[in-house]
Amino acid sequence: MDREHKDVLAYVEVSDGKPVNVGLELLTCARSIADGAGGKVLAVLIGSGLDAAVKKVAASGVDRVIVVTDPAYTVFRQDEYTSVLERLIRRYEPAVVLTGNTPLSIGLAPRLAARFQSGCVADVTSVRRENGSLTWVTTRYCGTVLANEVITNSALQFATVRPGSFSKPEASETAAPVEKISVAVPADAVRTKIRDTVQKISETVNLEDADVVVAGGRGMGSAENFKLVEKLASLLGGVVGATRPVIEDGWISRAHQVGQSGKIVSPSLYIACGISGATQHVTGMTSSRFIVAINKDEDAPIFEIANVGVVGDVMKVLPVMMEEIRKIKTEA
Repeated sequence: MDREHKDVLAYVEVSDGKPVNVGLELLTCARSIADGAGGKVLAVLIGSGLDAAVKKVAASGVDRVIVVTDPAYTVFRQDEYTSVLERLIRRYEPAVVLTGNTPLSIGLAPRLAARFQSGCVADVTSVRRENGSLTWVTTRYCGTVLANEVITNSALQFATVRPGSFSKPEASETAAPVEKISVAVPADAVRTKIRDTVQKISETVNLEDADVVVAGGRGMGSAENFKLVEKLASLLGGVVGATRPVIEDGWISRAHQVGQSGKIVSPSLYIACGISGATQHVTGMTSSRFIVAINKDEDAPIFEIANVGVVGDVMKVLPVMMEEIRKIKTEA
Protein backbone atom coordinates (compact mmCIF):
# COMPACT_ATOMS: atom_id res chain seq x y z
CA MET A 1 0.00 0.00 0.00
CA ASP A 2 1.03 3.58 -0.65
CA ARG A 3 2.18 5.41 2.48
CA GLU A 4 -0.26 8.28 1.96
CA HIS A 5 -3.28 6.21 1.01
CA LYS A 6 -4.18 3.68 3.69
CA ASP A 7 -7.97 3.71 3.89
CA VAL A 8 -10.33 1.00 2.65
CA LEU A 9 -13.52 1.95 0.84
CA ALA A 10 -16.16 -0.78 1.14
CA TYR A 11 -19.34 -0.70 -0.92
CA VAL A 12 -22.22 -2.23 1.08
CA GLU A 13 -24.98 -3.54 -1.16
CA VAL A 14 -28.51 -3.08 0.17
CA SER A 15 -31.55 -5.21 -0.63
CA ASP A 16 -35.07 -4.50 0.65
CA GLY A 17 -33.68 -1.81 2.93
CA LYS A 18 -31.14 -4.12 4.61
CA PRO A 19 -27.42 -4.73 4.00
CA VAL A 20 -26.86 -8.06 2.27
CA ASN A 21 -24.82 -10.55 4.29
CA VAL A 22 -21.62 -10.20 2.28
CA GLY A 23 -21.98 -6.43 2.51
CA LEU A 24 -21.45 -6.74 6.26
CA GLU A 25 -18.92 -9.56 5.99
CA LEU A 26 -16.59 -7.56 3.77
CA LEU A 27 -16.42 -4.92 6.51
CA THR A 28 -14.50 -7.46 8.58
CA CYS A 29 -12.09 -7.91 5.70
CA ALA A 30 -11.82 -4.13 5.31
CA ARG A 31 -11.12 -3.70 9.02
CA SER A 32 -8.23 -6.17 8.99
CA ILE A 33 -6.66 -4.48 5.95
CA ALA A 34 -7.08 -0.96 7.34
CA ASP A 35 -5.74 -1.88 10.79
CA GLY A 36 -2.66 -3.43 9.22
CA ALA A 37 -1.87 -0.19 7.41
CA GLY A 38 -3.02 2.27 10.06
CA GLY A 39 -5.93 3.37 7.89
CA LYS A 40 -9.69 3.76 8.22
CA VAL A 41 -12.72 1.90 6.89
CA LEU A 42 -15.12 3.99 4.82
CA ALA A 43 -18.42 2.22 4.19
CA VAL A 44 -20.46 3.40 1.21
CA LEU A 45 -24.20 2.92 0.70
CA ILE A 46 -26.05 4.05 -2.41
CA GLY A 47 -29.80 4.21 -2.95
CA SER A 48 -32.93 5.48 -1.21
CA GLY A 49 -34.74 4.45 1.97
CA LEU A 50 -31.42 3.54 3.58
CA ASP A 51 -32.01 4.65 7.18
CA ALA A 52 -32.15 1.16 8.70
CA ALA A 53 -29.21 -0.07 6.64
CA VAL A 54 -27.12 2.99 7.55
CA LYS A 55 -27.81 2.45 11.25
CA LYS A 56 -26.72 -1.19 10.97
CA VAL A 57 -23.51 -0.38 9.10
CA ALA A 58 -22.62 2.54 11.37
CA ALA A 59 -22.61 0.12 14.32
CA SER A 60 -20.41 -2.42 12.51
CA GLY A 61 -16.99 -1.11 13.50
CA VAL A 62 -16.40 1.21 10.55
CA ASP A 63 -14.83 4.65 10.87
CA ARG A 64 -17.22 6.52 8.60
CA VAL A 65 -20.39 5.85 6.65
CA ILE A 66 -20.79 7.65 3.34
CA VAL A 67 -24.37 7.75 2.10
CA VAL A 68 -25.34 8.70 -1.43
CA THR A 69 -29.10 8.80 -1.32
CA ASP A 70 -31.30 9.90 -4.19
CA PRO A 71 -34.52 8.57 -5.75
CA ALA A 72 -32.55 8.25 -8.99
CA TYR A 73 -30.56 5.43 -7.41
CA THR A 74 -33.53 3.42 -6.13
CA VAL A 75 -32.91 0.72 -8.75
CA PHE A 76 -29.40 -0.68 -9.16
CA ARG A 77 -27.83 0.31 -12.47
CA GLN A 78 -24.23 -0.54 -13.32
CA ASP A 79 -23.46 2.72 -15.11
CA GLU A 80 -24.77 5.02 -12.39
CA TYR A 81 -23.35 3.07 -9.46
CA THR A 82 -19.96 2.73 -11.12
CA SER A 83 -19.83 6.47 -11.79
CA VAL A 84 -20.85 7.29 -8.21
CA LEU A 85 -18.14 5.04 -6.79
CA GLU A 86 -15.58 6.45 -9.20
CA ARG A 87 -16.26 9.96 -7.92
CA LEU A 88 -16.05 8.80 -4.30
CA ILE A 89 -12.74 7.05 -4.92
CA ARG A 90 -11.27 10.18 -6.47
CA ARG A 91 -12.54 12.22 -3.54
CA TYR A 92 -11.44 10.00 -0.66
CA GLU A 93 -8.39 8.36 -2.31
CA PRO A 94 -8.47 4.95 -0.59
CA ALA A 95 -5.81 2.30 -1.04
CA VAL A 96 -8.30 -0.57 -1.40
CA VAL A 97 -11.85 -0.80 -2.71
CA LEU A 98 -14.02 -3.81 -1.80
CA THR A 99 -17.37 -4.99 -3.13
CA GLY A 100 -19.34 -8.18 -2.59
CA ASN A 101 -19.15 -11.00 -5.11
CA THR A 102 -22.90 -10.90 -5.75
CA PRO A 103 -24.83 -10.95 -9.04
CA LEU A 104 -25.29 -7.17 -8.81
CA SER A 105 -22.02 -5.95 -7.29
CA ILE A 106 -19.66 -8.32 -9.07
CA GLY A 107 -19.40 -6.01 -12.09
CA LEU A 108 -18.49 -2.85 -10.17
CA ALA A 109 -14.93 -3.65 -9.13
CA PRO A 110 -13.56 -4.65 -12.57
CA ARG A 111 -15.20 -1.61 -14.19
CA LEU A 112 -13.63 0.67 -11.61
CA ALA A 113 -10.27 -1.07 -11.86
CA ALA A 114 -10.25 -0.40 -15.61
CA ARG A 115 -10.98 3.29 -15.04
CA PHE A 116 -8.12 3.58 -12.57
CA GLN A 117 -5.80 1.32 -14.58
CA SER A 118 -5.41 -1.03 -11.65
CA GLY A 119 -5.78 -4.75 -10.99
CA CYS A 120 -8.86 -6.49 -9.63
CA VAL A 121 -9.01 -9.76 -7.70
CA ALA A 122 -12.31 -11.62 -7.85
CA ASP A 123 -13.98 -13.93 -5.32
CA VAL A 124 -11.56 -13.37 -2.44
CA THR A 125 -11.80 -15.79 0.49
CA SER A 126 -9.04 -14.31 2.68
CA VAL A 127 -6.27 -11.73 2.62
CA ARG A 128 -2.96 -11.33 4.43
CA ARG A 129 -0.14 -8.83 4.49
CA GLU A 130 3.36 -9.94 3.48
CA ASN A 131 6.33 -7.55 3.35
CA GLY A 132 4.00 -4.58 3.21
CA SER A 133 1.93 -5.96 0.32
CA LEU A 134 -1.47 -7.57 0.30
CA THR A 135 -1.80 -11.18 -0.78
CA TRP A 136 -5.33 -12.06 -1.84
CA VAL A 137 -6.46 -15.69 -1.60
CA THR A 138 -8.95 -17.02 -4.15
CA THR A 139 -10.10 -20.49 -5.18
CA ARG A 140 -9.51 -22.47 -8.35
CA TYR A 141 -11.04 -25.65 -9.77
CA CYS A 142 -14.27 -25.41 -7.78
CA GLY A 143 -12.50 -24.72 -4.51
CA THR A 144 -10.01 -27.59 -4.63
CA VAL A 145 -7.00 -25.27 -5.08
CA LEU A 146 -6.15 -22.00 -3.33
CA ALA A 147 -4.37 -19.30 -5.31
CA ASN A 148 -2.36 -16.37 -3.93
CA GLU A 149 -2.68 -13.18 -5.95
CA VAL A 150 -0.77 -9.90 -5.61
CA ILE A 151 -1.59 -6.67 -7.42
CA THR A 152 1.63 -4.92 -8.43
CA ASN A 153 2.47 -1.49 -9.86
CA SER A 154 -0.67 0.12 -8.47
CA ALA A 155 -1.30 2.06 -5.26
CA LEU A 156 -5.03 1.39 -5.62
CA GLN A 157 -6.39 -2.16 -5.45
CA PHE A 158 -9.83 -3.60 -6.13
CA ALA A 159 -11.33 -6.88 -4.95
CA THR A 160 -14.66 -8.68 -4.70
CA VAL A 161 -15.31 -10.73 -1.56
CA ARG A 162 -16.88 -14.16 -1.67
CA PRO A 163 -20.01 -14.54 0.50
CA GLY A 164 -19.41 -16.49 3.70
CA SER A 165 -15.64 -16.05 3.69
CA PHE A 166 -15.58 -13.59 6.59
CA SER A 167 -17.71 -13.33 9.70
CA LYS A 168 -19.97 -10.35 10.23
CA PRO A 169 -18.49 -7.69 12.52
CA GLU A 170 -19.76 -7.51 16.07
CA ALA A 171 -22.04 -4.61 16.87
CA SER A 172 -20.19 -1.59 18.18
CA GLU A 173 -21.47 0.48 21.11
CA THR A 174 -20.40 3.66 19.33
CA ALA A 175 -21.91 4.46 15.94
CA ALA A 176 -19.62 5.82 13.25
CA PRO A 177 -20.30 9.31 11.89
CA VAL A 178 -22.53 9.41 8.82
CA GLU A 179 -21.81 11.71 5.90
CA LYS A 180 -24.61 12.23 3.40
CA ILE A 181 -23.50 13.57 0.06
CA SER A 182 -25.01 14.19 -3.33
CA VAL A 183 -23.36 12.77 -6.43
CA ALA A 184 -24.78 13.54 -9.85
CA VAL A 185 -24.02 11.24 -12.75
CA PRO A 186 -23.56 12.92 -16.15
CA ALA A 187 -26.09 11.81 -18.75
CA ASP A 188 -23.34 10.78 -21.17
CA ALA A 189 -22.01 8.33 -18.56
CA VAL A 190 -25.19 6.26 -18.73
CA ARG A 191 -25.06 3.92 -21.69
CA THR A 192 -27.73 1.45 -20.58
CA LYS A 193 -31.25 2.33 -19.53
CA ILE A 194 -33.69 0.01 -17.78
CA ARG A 195 -37.04 0.23 -19.56
CA ASP A 196 -38.94 -2.13 -17.31
CA THR A 197 -38.33 -4.39 -14.32
CA VAL A 198 -40.18 -7.67 -13.86
CA GLN A 199 -39.88 -9.43 -10.54
CA LYS A 200 -40.09 -13.18 -10.85
CA ILE A 201 -41.38 -15.42 -8.09
CA SER A 202 -37.99 -17.14 -8.06
CA GLU A 203 -36.40 -13.99 -6.65
CA THR A 204 -38.17 -14.62 -3.35
CA VAL A 205 -35.91 -17.67 -2.80
CA ASN A 206 -33.17 -16.08 -0.73
CA LEU A 207 -30.61 -18.85 -0.46
CA GLU A 208 -27.65 -16.49 -0.07
CA ASP A 209 -28.89 -14.96 3.20
CA ALA A 210 -30.49 -18.09 4.68
CA ASP A 211 -29.29 -19.22 8.10
CA VAL A 212 -30.41 -22.81 7.46
CA VAL A 213 -30.35 -24.60 4.11
CA VAL A 214 -31.68 -28.12 3.62
CA ALA A 215 -30.60 -29.42 0.22
CA GLY A 216 -31.52 -32.56 -1.65
CA GLY A 217 -29.78 -34.46 -4.40
CA ARG A 218 -30.67 -37.20 -6.83
CA GLY A 219 -30.28 -39.66 -3.96
CA MET A 220 -33.75 -38.58 -2.82
CA GLY A 221 -35.03 -40.85 -5.59
CA SER A 222 -38.06 -38.96 -6.89
CA ALA A 223 -39.92 -35.67 -6.86
CA GLU A 224 -42.36 -37.15 -4.35
CA ASN A 225 -39.54 -38.14 -2.00
CA PHE A 226 -37.97 -34.70 -2.40
CA LYS A 227 -40.91 -33.26 -0.48
CA LEU A 228 -39.25 -34.59 2.68
CA VAL A 229 -36.45 -32.08 2.10
CA GLU A 230 -39.03 -29.31 1.86
CA LYS A 231 -40.72 -30.48 5.07
CA LEU A 232 -37.44 -30.55 7.00
CA ALA A 233 -36.54 -27.08 5.74
CA SER A 234 -39.93 -25.78 6.83
CA LEU A 235 -39.58 -27.40 10.25
CA LEU A 236 -36.21 -25.72 10.77
CA GLY A 237 -37.31 -22.37 9.35
CA GLY A 238 -34.81 -22.78 6.55
CA VAL A 239 -34.65 -22.62 2.77
CA VAL A 240 -34.64 -25.52 0.30
CA GLY A 241 -31.55 -26.09 -1.83
CA ALA A 242 -30.92 -28.60 -4.59
CA THR A 243 -28.24 -30.02 -6.84
CA ARG A 244 -28.19 -29.52 -10.59
CA PRO A 245 -29.50 -33.04 -11.45
CA VAL A 246 -32.54 -32.41 -9.27
CA ILE A 247 -33.20 -29.15 -11.09
CA GLU A 248 -32.80 -30.80 -14.49
CA ASP A 249 -35.21 -33.56 -13.48
CA GLY A 250 -37.80 -30.89 -12.67
CA TRP A 251 -38.26 -31.73 -8.99
CA ILE A 252 -37.91 -28.07 -8.00
CA SER A 253 -37.27 -24.74 -9.73
CA ARG A 254 -33.80 -23.55 -10.75
CA ALA A 255 -34.00 -20.77 -8.16
CA HIS A 256 -33.05 -23.38 -5.54
CA GLN A 257 -29.87 -24.60 -7.21
CA VAL A 258 -26.69 -24.53 -5.11
CA GLY A 259 -23.32 -24.95 -6.74
CA GLN A 260 -20.95 -23.71 -9.38
CA SER A 261 -23.75 -22.97 -11.86
CA GLY A 262 -26.22 -22.02 -9.12
CA LYS A 263 -25.92 -19.97 -5.94
CA ILE A 264 -23.14 -19.78 -3.38
CA VAL A 265 -24.45 -20.16 0.17
CA SER A 266 -22.89 -19.88 3.61
CA PRO A 267 -25.57 -20.73 6.21
CA SER A 268 -24.97 -21.59 9.83
CA LEU A 269 -26.39 -25.06 9.11
CA TYR A 270 -26.37 -26.96 5.81
CA ILE A 271 -28.05 -30.36 5.64
CA ALA A 272 -27.18 -32.36 2.53
CA CYS A 273 -29.75 -35.09 1.85
CA GLY A 274 -28.87 -37.74 -0.72
CA ILE A 275 -26.08 -35.60 -2.14
CA SER A 276 -22.91 -37.39 -3.19
CA GLY A 277 -20.71 -34.29 -3.04
CA ALA A 278 -19.70 -33.58 -6.63
CA THR A 279 -17.20 -30.74 -6.86
CA GLN A 280 -19.65 -28.59 -8.81
CA HIS A 281 -22.08 -28.66 -5.89
CA VAL A 282 -19.56 -28.49 -3.06
CA THR A 283 -18.03 -25.26 -4.37
CA GLY A 284 -21.35 -23.54 -3.68
CA MET A 285 -21.74 -24.61 -0.02
CA THR A 286 -18.31 -25.42 1.35
CA SER A 287 -18.23 -22.18 3.37
CA SER A 288 -21.24 -23.27 5.46
CA ARG A 289 -20.54 -23.08 9.19
CA PHE A 290 -21.81 -26.59 10.02
CA ILE A 291 -22.53 -29.33 7.50
CA VAL A 292 -24.62 -32.45 8.10
CA ALA A 293 -24.52 -35.07 5.34
CA ILE A 294 -26.90 -38.02 4.92
CA ASN A 295 -26.00 -40.63 2.32
CA LYS A 296 -26.16 -44.42 2.11
CA ASP A 297 -22.74 -44.55 0.42
CA GLU A 298 -20.13 -44.36 3.16
CA ASP A 299 -17.50 -43.40 0.57
CA ALA A 300 -19.46 -40.43 -0.75
CA PRO A 301 -17.19 -37.36 -1.14
CA ILE A 302 -19.67 -35.21 0.80
CA PHE A 303 -18.50 -36.88 4.02
CA GLU A 304 -15.02 -35.40 3.55
CA ILE A 305 -16.31 -31.89 4.24
CA ALA A 306 -19.19 -32.73 6.60
CA ASN A 307 -19.00 -31.97 10.31
CA VAL A 308 -21.47 -34.78 10.96
CA GLY A 309 -22.07 -37.68 8.60
CA VAL A 310 -24.99 -40.09 8.72
CA VAL A 311 -24.58 -43.27 6.67
CA GLY A 312 -28.03 -44.59 5.89
CA ASP A 313 -31.12 -44.49 3.73
CA VAL A 314 -32.16 -40.83 3.61
CA MET A 315 -35.82 -41.86 3.34
CA LYS A 316 -35.56 -43.57 6.72
CA VAL A 317 -33.26 -41.03 8.37
CA LEU A 318 -35.23 -37.86 7.59
CA PRO A 319 -38.54 -38.95 9.23
CA VAL A 320 -36.66 -39.90 12.40
CA MET A 321 -34.72 -36.65 12.36
CA MET A 322 -37.89 -34.59 11.97
CA GLU A 323 -39.61 -36.47 14.80
CA GLU A 324 -36.69 -35.73 17.14
CA ILE A 325 -36.70 -32.06 16.13
CA ARG A 326 -40.41 -31.84 16.89
CA LYS A 327 -39.81 -33.36 20.34
CA ILE A 328 -37.08 -30.83 21.09
CA LYS A 329 -39.32 -27.97 19.98
CA THR A 330 -42.15 -29.23 22.17
CA GLU A 331 -39.90 -29.47 25.21
CA ALA A 332 -38.34 -26.04 24.68
